[in-house]
This record gives sequence, C-alpha cells and structure tokens, in this order.
Amino acid sequence: MRENKLRELMKQGKPTIGTRMLSPWPGIMEIIGHCGEIDYVEFSSEYAPYDLHDLDNLARASELFGMSTMMKVDQEPRGYLAQRAIGSGIQNILFADARTVEDAKECVRIVRAETPETKGINGCSMRRHVGYLKECGSPAFVRAMEDAVVAIMIEKKSAVENLEEILSVEGIDMVQFGPCDYSLSIGLPGQWEHPKVKEAELRVIKTALEMGVAPRAEINSSDEAKKYIDLGVRDFNIGVDVVILHNFLKSNGVNLRKELSNLK
Repeated sequence: MRENKLRELMKQGKPTIGTRMLSPWPGIMEIIGHCGEIDYVEFSSEYAPYDLHDLDNLARASELFGMSTMMKVDQEPRGYLAQRAIGSGIQNILFADARTVEDAKECVRIVRAETPETKGINGCSMRRHVGYLKECGSPAFVRAMEDAVVAIMIEKKSAVENLEEILSVEGIDMVQFGPCDYSLSIGLPGQWEHPKVKEAELRVIKTALEMGVAPRAEINSSDEAKKYIDLGVRDFNIGVDVVILHNFLKSNGVNLRKELSNLK
C-alpha cells in the first residue's frame, strides 16, 4: 500500500494544494504531475462520463509523480462508487450532497475497513490498491483505509443547520462548502455571492477550524487565497480543467477577434 501524500501532509499540519479534473484522460493527470506543484488531484467524477478502467489509469498516472488522488462521488450509489475508486488506487473520497449526521456517518463507514475496531463496511477485495492478491484484507489494508481522507461537501441547507453535529462525526477529515447547491437549497438559485450564501460559507470555515476539521477552499487563482488564509484555511484546491480551458479560449478569443476586426 503506497503512502497517501494528502494524509501525510495533513498529519504534519502542512498546507495542501490540490486541483480538479473532469477529463478521465490520464494524460491530464501526467501534465499536472509534470508541473511539480500539486499535492493531490481530485477527479470530479460527479460531473464527468467515465468507466472503471479510467479510474485504474488515473491512479496509475498519479503514482508516476508521487501525487495523491481524490474522487468526488455522486450521492447515489456513493457506496459502490467510493469503494470502486478506492479499489482502483484513488486514495481519498469527497462525498457530495451530505444532508444529515446519518449521511456523514455512512460516508465514513463506506471508506473504513470492516473490523471490530474501525467499524467500517469496506471489506476484502482483489483490486488494484491491494496488489490484487498481495495485501487483500491485510493489516496494511486496514491502515490504508484509516489513512484515506474522508471529505464531505457542506452544500445543503440541512447540512449547514446541522453543521456542528456533522463535524462531530469521528472520521470526517475535511469539508468543502458548495455555494451553488447551497444557494439552490435556500431558494436563491445562481446567487452564489448573496450575503446569505457568503455568511454560510464563513460559518462553515470558522466552525470547522474550531472543531479541528480541515476546511478546504476552492479557488480559481492564487489571488483569491489571501482572504481564506487570513481566516485560517490551509487546504486549497485551485482550478479545474474545463474552467481553465474555457477562460483561456474566451479571453484570448475575444482579444484575437478584436485584432482581426481592425484588419482592412
């Protein structure tokens, strides 16, 4: 079982930098690795088409550069998706659409090994992360499942209302506020910058820090980091492949079209 870089950095109290990708092409993972600045890559599978072979190949590509990996999974069937991701070698899971304390507890149980001590529901499997046969059901497997970072989205009205109880669940390591879903759930669709949405984000960050859970901030550029650093945030996820592509083509396309319009 290989070292989980994200977990190791968190154990040491060091900042972490991740990024997100929707493309299941492992070449994108390699490009990210070549930059040498990213600790882990989140495959945001909730938004992308993929198959199980893609998960194996994404994990393999990340290992070439010593990066850790995370997968964001849909609310259903989250147990199946999370355990198949872990089995492929993706080391950490971000669960979408948690609404209640019971949801949070279930997310932890899905990841942890099924032993009397760890009380999870993740059992033996002949999958890639254990070398197919080498460490199936071994103590090393149990330790690796304990090291897997369990992150949950706080993006529903009920999750914010039950924030303290959710953050009290043993095994929740990281939270990420989701302004889009939150604005929907309070009847303000598309109003990500509404004061009620920003107030909820601030509450999530401050409460998580007070309770010893890492709040992660999703940003599009390093210029956005300072306000979160000042709050005490040390875990960041910067950029996502489709947004980077869109913004580059939009801005450069507009500028080039202006230049071309001046031709006689």
